[in-house]
Amino acid sequence: MYAVFTWKISFNMDEVIIILSEDEDLCCDTTLNDSSVLFVEVKENVVQDRPLSAKALEEDLVVTFSKRAEVLPHARYDCPLYPFTRAEYVKSAPIDSNHQFCEQCFCYVCDKLASLCPLWRVNEECHCNSHQRSGTWSRLRNSADLGHLLAFDFSLSDVDSKLQLAERLLGSFRKELQVEFSCFVRGKMLSDNKSLRPHMNGLVHDYTPVYECVTSFLNKAEGQEGKVAAIMSLGAAKDFSSHYQPSGIVLSKCPKANAMEAIRILQQRVMVSVQRLMVMSDLPSDFIHKLQRFALCLNMPVTVGNTRNSLCVRPWDDMLLVSVLKGQNVTGIRKQRSKKDILAEPISVVLMRSELLQSQCRYRELCRYLCVVIQTDNSTLFKEMKDLVPLFMCMEGDFSMALYEVSIAAPRFSPALFRLYLRIFETATAPRVHISPQTPFDLPGAEWGPIQGAVPLRRGELVKFALRVQRCCAAVNADAQCWSDLLTIVNNPRDSPSALPEPSPEFLNAATNLSLEILNQGVGLWNNLQIPKFFLEVNPDHALLLLVTAALMLQILSDFKWPPKFVIQNFKDNPWVLQWLFENLYTYRRLYGQDSNLSIQSIQQELGIIGYQASPVPLEHHSPPRPSTSPVVWDHTYCSPVSVQTVCPKGAVPAMIVPT
Repeated sequence: MYAVFTWKISFNMDEVIIILSEDEDLCCDTTLNDSSVLFVEVKENVVQDRPLSAKALEEDLVVTFSKRAEVLPHARYDCPLYPFTRAEYVKSAPIDSNHQFCEQCFCYVCDKLASLCPLWRVNEECHCNSHQRSGTWSRLRNSADLGHLLAFDFSLSDVDSKLQLAERLLGSFRKELQVEFSCFVRGKMLSDNKSLRPHMNGLVHDYTPVYECVTSFLNKAEGQEGKVAAIMSLGAAKDFSSHYQPSGIVLSKCPKANAMEAIRILQQRVMVSVQRLMVMSDLPSDFIHKLQRFALCLNMPVTVGNTRNSLCVRPWDDMLLVSVLKGQNVTGIRKQRSKKDILAEPISVVLMRSELLQSQCRYRELCRYLCVVIQTDNSTLFKEMKDLVPLFMCMEGDFSMALYEVSIAAPRFSPALFRLYLRIFETATAPRVHISPQTPFDLPGAEWGPIQGAVPLRRGELVKFALRVQRCCAAVNADAQCWSDLLTIVNNPRDSPSALPEPSPEFLNAATNLSLEILNQGVGLWNNLQIPKFFLEVNPDHALLLLVTAALMLQILSDFKWPPKFVIQNFKDNPWVLQWLFENLYTYRRLYGQDSNLSIQSIQQELGIIGYQASPVPLEHHSPPRPSTSPVVWDHTYCSPVSVQTVCPKGAVPAMIVPT
């Protein structure tokens, strides 16, 4: 029973009126919203306060008014009009006057007005005796309110509109599934079927209708929001996992006709679907933990046991995972007292985290994660994923770090991936697509956009990157399209849209030999290919074009064949480079005793190059390239018409015979 008291407090200032509510059991009363102050609007006329005596005025606290509180909706055990007798769990008959109720009394179990409760005073189900201090009555209340959600260990405070929707859909599915499974267990008689052999008379049990019923429900679940989809999928798994295959005939060899095979397929689908929801959806960590505990209780065959463990996924707010993504932990190991927590995840989770981080443009965090995480089931695919770290660095706009990291993955480059790097470095743009080891890197029809904070790579650095990849990756070096893309870049300098003018013979002579020296530095080693700064001081565009053309010449000499015509067509705007290439090839092929019939004139005619004739340089002006056996000290006057000399350590053999 509630009583309202008005207290008048005097602090030598204006009087303050505080109305307090007093209840027998405030901790159990939810109607007051846990408040100890209740403001009541008094509508009837109140008699004016009588003058207080001098003694009363000196009091700090004086009660001036009180009135009976309005009775609000309440549980039966809190009724102010009828007394309630508590007992742990008595349902055989009403206790004392527990069956009596007022207009505002609610049934604790049904959560509806007592007058509407169908089991209020029914023998063996007397809800009038229920109260919140009984564990049994509380479980009955939760079971009535939560329904199928009770198995997930949810409390009433966890239930929202999404979980209520999942519970309703699960309830209707369970009824439909029960009908289908009952028909499956009964089976069908085939004794009248003359097409069957005599020994096949009997019942046939075909699980296909049950399989299709479950599949239809799982399809519906995948179209729902994350929480709803997870509850629907795992709830359905609990229902069909208890099915079995009766003894009888199975005519169809299709896996879905046999209950055990079909259940295994459906369970694997559910586990994969829920795992994706845990990673890709914004599910709270406590919700994920409830799903994981529920999955551990499912009845699964041994062949699906490992699949169930795939739901052991770290939530995104996991302490170790967060520290790795933020760069605060570079080892992937977190020590906690005597235990050691290691960031190890299956490849399926690694790929999904990569997909989500890419969609959120969190490329730097993705690189940190891939460099630290330990995969547990597919080392080959994981290695291919780690090889994409330099590419993600490019998309972050950190070209310098990408060039540093790319040396590890370069020997395993595909030609399409190499061309993708070339375009990114050349234009400072990136494709707006999800990248994975299964991605076709030619990306047909992909949308490209600028990389925030990135500028195109300097032409010298770009050429050095390309030549380094070619020397350590045979697939890239042998691909004609890779050569064509690189030649297109060096034949079309950024600052000069027109063709490059022909340089002086002295420049050609000096740049040719220095290009060969650069290409012969530590053949097969990544870091040994260096382009000195002075090489690009005078006519840098000409120097880089000759350097790449010299690399193409060495490739032609090693393969003993011409590249396709579309590669040579890149020299159409700079015919002097093509003439230089023909002259050097003619010389080196004669020196090595190879076929010197290069059909130069026919190629020139096909490309529309007029005015150049094949006039091979005498043999003594060129010597074949061979690997360098000593470091080279570069002469910075190579662009001068003066003869270029190279200085070698005492006792070393010069790497090249420089023309004089």
